[in-house]
Amino acid sequence: MEQNNYYGALQQPTGSGFNAKSTTNEVIKGIDLTGKTAIVTGGNTGIGLETVKTLSGAGAVVIVPARDIEKAKRNLNGIANVIIEKMDLMQPDSIDAFAERFLRSNQPLHLLINNAGIMWVPLRRDYRGFESQLATNYLALFQLTARLWPALKKANGARVVNVSSGGHQFSDFNFEDPNFFYREYETLLGYGQSKTAVNLFSMEFDNRAKAHKVRSYALCPGAVGETELAREAPIDLFQKLGYCDAEGNILPEVAASLKTIPQGAATTVWAATSKLLATIGGVYCENVDIASLNSNTAVIGGIKPYSLDEKNAKQLWKLSEEMTGIKLDLN
Repeated sequence: MEQNNYYGALQQPTGSGFNAKSTTNEVIKGIDLTGKTAIVTGGNTGIGLETVKTLSGAGAVVIVPARDIEKAKRNLNGIANVIIEKMDLMQPDSIDAFAERFLRSNQPLHLLINNAGIMWVPLRRDYRGFESQLATNYLALFQLTARLWPALKKANGARVVNVSSGGHQFSDFNFEDPNFFYREYETLLGYGQSKTAVNLFSMEFDNRAKAHKVRSYALCPGAVGETELAREAPIDLFQKLGYCDAEGNILPEVAASLKTIPQGAATTVWAATSKLLATIGGVYCENVDIASLNSNTAVIGGIKPYSLDEKNAKQLWKLSEEMTGIKLDLN
């Protein structure tokens, strides 16, 4: 009987030997990626940049699509085997143009790391009217993966690694009003449902793609310090969450709990390269291993069962095709 991860059937830690404090250098040790091609979105800042450095250091050619080319050039300067390309995740035509350029090269794609994302943003919409966190964190990921499918299939052994978040526990996917046309907008609800969508898609995509030797994973990098993810977050929101004091200073106990960037990127690198995942996919990972199921919404960590619901995953696939106008038929 074929295995899939519907309802968390495969959500069992592997005993990877790593933990929350493990770094990218530890995870990549002994792994040779010479001859492999990777694409890393959001690869010029934060954990994306660390992912690029690590994959490049192991011998992979890494393509980094970026909205701000000059910023990408500055941040990626001196890293070997890196190619910078133009792409804006809020512009579907830009995603298509990037994918078409890559497909014209006729090369296989071994690793697609959908790392880019936004959080803590006010209500914004793209030109289609779609809420920006859903558009950037999920619909762009769906579109890019769909467009690059021929190159993934050509690799004869590829992985799609989607950076999700423990923040998926903020919200199940709201099929009635995903774009906040009728309900009041709350930024964490928008973020939560976008990451739940990433988890559902990762599971469903793996189940459909594995016949072509393409596997898919979602992951939580953990709470990571020194990234740009919170650049638009209002101080009062952090105060309400108990992250900082009245003056806006981060509380010492919160600061002490944050991962470093090499620790935050470690689970991405592990999902992209670990031999322990050679015959398993569609799972949600955290702290450099497969996460456990956690149905307690009051407790952070693990993956919530609604994020691995088979019916919702199939419904989301259909909705994603309708919203993007892309039929993703994995043949």
